[in-house]
Amino acid sequence: MVNKEILLIVDVFSNEKDIEKDIVFQAIESALESATVSRYEFPVKVRVVINRDTGDYSTLRRWQVVEESDEFQGGVEFPTTQISLQVAQIDNPDIEVGDFIEDEIESVEFGRISAQAAKQVIIHKVREAERKKVADAYMDRVGELVTGVIKRIEKGSVYIDLGGNADAFIPREHMIPRETVRVGDRIRGYLKEVRTEVRGPQLFVSRTAPEFVLALFRLEVPEVGEGMIDVLGAARDPGSRAKVAVRSNDLRIDPVGACVGMRGSRVQTISNELNGERIDVILWNENEAQFVINAMAPAEIESIVVDEDKHTMDVAVSADSLSQAIGRGGQNVRLATELTGWELNVRDADQVNKDTQEELGKLVQLFVEQLNVDQDIAMVLVEVGFNSVEEIAYVPSSEMLEIDGFDEELVETLRTRAKDILLINAIASEEKIETAEPAEDILAMEGMTDELAHQLASKGIVTMEDLAEQAVDDLLDEFSDMNEEIAAKLIMKAREPWFAIDNGEVEK
Repeated sequence: MVNKEILLIVDVFSNEKDIEKDIVFQAIESALESATVSRYEFPVKVRVVINRDTGDYSTLRRWQVVEESDEFQGGVEFPTTQISLQVAQIDNPDIEVGDFIEDEIESVEFGRISAQAAKQVIIHKVREAERKKVADAYMDRVGELVTGVIKRIEKGSVYIDLGGNADAFIPREHMIPRETVRVGDRIRGYLKEVRTEVRGPQLFVSRTAPEFVLALFRLEVPEVGEGMIDVLGAARDPGSRAKVAVRSNDLRIDPVGACVGMRGSRVQTISNELNGERIDVILWNENEAQFVINAMAPAEIESIVVDEDKHTMDVAVSADSLSQAIGRGGQNVRLATELTGWELNVRDADQVNKDTQEELGKLVQLFVEQLNVDQDIAMVLVEVGFNSVEEIAYVPSSEMLEIDGFDEELVETLRTRAKDILLINAIASEEKIETAEPAEDILAMEGMTDELAHQLASKGIVTMEDLAEQAVDDLLDEFSDMNEEIAAKLIMKAREPWFAIDNGEVEK
């Protein structure tokens, strides 16, 4: 059939929606196929082919080739849409299972198709094409800034028009708290994700992501955009405060000064975009302790103790700076932790010094008693860094001989006494394990072995109640061969009676 109306519809939709003509042709073919199928009282498969140049179209009824089966009459389960391989090969010996055979049938007239049905199919296809076009256009822009006009606001979430038939969605949780926006306002955000689902929003934008701040610095600070300054990370409490780490690739440029700008003009522009969010620009340092000191600004740090195994740092500040170092609601230390990647514990420097002196005093007294030396020698051992009798027993003699006033005789005496005390302690520990008697309840506990129960008893953990009061770290410190998972399971098992009482059960 020849139908110039089809060509007219294709031109109109293609021009108005700015999509490929072939997409509209496919939509019309689908509408014609639906109209043809509806003429039959039984299921059929049809295919409509439209000539893209003339508008001519033809309709083909289709049967899929399947293996013949003895279970069904005629050898196929669905005779109106299927044909057996043996029958199909009568006319075409080369045909295979899965192929189709087609016969041309009378086409429905385009003008007789239900206008609404055709319209819905075409609109659906057009929308799919539009959404795909938008997704393709923005897929490579994830991680960039986007700007649009607010179309509507629903329960705190914002829909924005980016232009070119592209809409974006900012979920409520990605809007800056207490920020006032209205329909028609221009708004900027960080393109976080592009989704290709058939329904719902496609472009997801965030104004609370740390990456939003980094993108704003790249936009507002030319040196960052040109690569002379690197913005290495950001930590945010959206709408309240942020910390940004920067590094200069040019020794002639002060990265902090360049990002702050003359009289704070550059950072103020970014702060205004973030609804007044206060921004601390932090100088990055390859020395992680120094980086932490910089990140804790404006608090003055007096000392830092680094524990690389636990990836923590104990940060000591004066009593006057303690509240500033912690920040309101712990904000300052929380942002510094997020920015540096280290778990930071802020402590009063006076208390730290007091605790340190007490620990040193205990260690000196330990050396005096166990090594049978005077106070002066014990103090020297502590001052040069010895923290246990084990270290004295096994440290190379050459290292101890480097201590002022220590000769070979003294070093050998100290090492011998240290090894003797370790041996005595080991024997005593074994005897304690052998003589310690665990309670019946802990022996009967699920997951407990007789050996482990006696080891626990030797540490004073005799009953299930004793075990329930322990923390995972306590058991790991006492038993080096125990892993965290086992320790946690044992403690939770021992605490089961607690939960039974909390739930109203009567303790037996």
